[in-house]
Amino acid sequence: TEAKKEIPQPAPRRIFQVRQSITGLPLYFQGYLSVWHSKCQEFRVYWTELRGTMLFLYDDKKAPTANDCECGKEWKGFILTVTKLSVPPDESLLPGQLTRMHEVLEKEKKRRIMLNNHSSKFKINPGYSSDILSKCFYAVSWQEAKEMLEKNPSCGNLILRPSSDSKNYAITIRHELDAPHLKHYKVMSTGTSYIVQLERPVTLPSLQDVIDYFVTQTRGKLKPFHCQRCNTDQKAEKYKSE
Repeated sequence: TEAKKEIPQPAPRRIFQVRQSITGLPLYFQGYLSVWHSKCQEFRVYWTELRGTMLFLYDDKKAPTANDCECGKEWKGFILTVTKLSVPPDESLLPGQLTRMHEVLEKEKKRRIMLNNHSSKFKINPGYSSDILSKCFYAVSWQEAKEMLEKNPSCGNLILRPSSDSKNYAITIRHELDAPHLKHYKVMSTGTSYIVQLERPVTLPSLQDVIDYFVTQTRGKLKPFHCQRCNTDQKAEKYKSE
């Protein structure tokens, strides 16, 4: 009989590149992590990445070894480092682990400073309804806006955010066609009005009118994103390790 052809497996570097494309957040630590699932009352092991202050869990087919799962304290140390902005005083951590945590701490501090500086440049014009600020303005990058919309579809599908040039604004939307589709629109500020960069540019007197324009033109299919759980630095997901 003809021998069965082996199904080619994706190369580790390819997997890394795919995962890296999911988010622009910096990778601080990765490995297997045991996560407690309260519904089924059991631990499940995931390949996990700590990016910024967020955990990304992957259900890999490769079974972890016993050594892979013996890093609960190291995971706790890295998570506390980025969420508390302080390396925990744990005597059981090795010198090399502590060194890496201090390196991550410095990187996260610099990232927070950059985010704060970026956010402070965007003071919403008080001449229009402040309701827009509480509902759909977030000082996030386009990658983070994409993640927020994908992970919280019930909270809305339109985010107003700073543009990449740090001078204007942008609209990120996620709408359903044959499949979920994301788009970004630049909103230029002239000082007295706002120009939406469409095929035919549209000039509107305020950012509130910009949001209203997208909502009315789509007959309510676009809804301003509002999620109390979401902010620029989402905390790492709650976890428990064995």
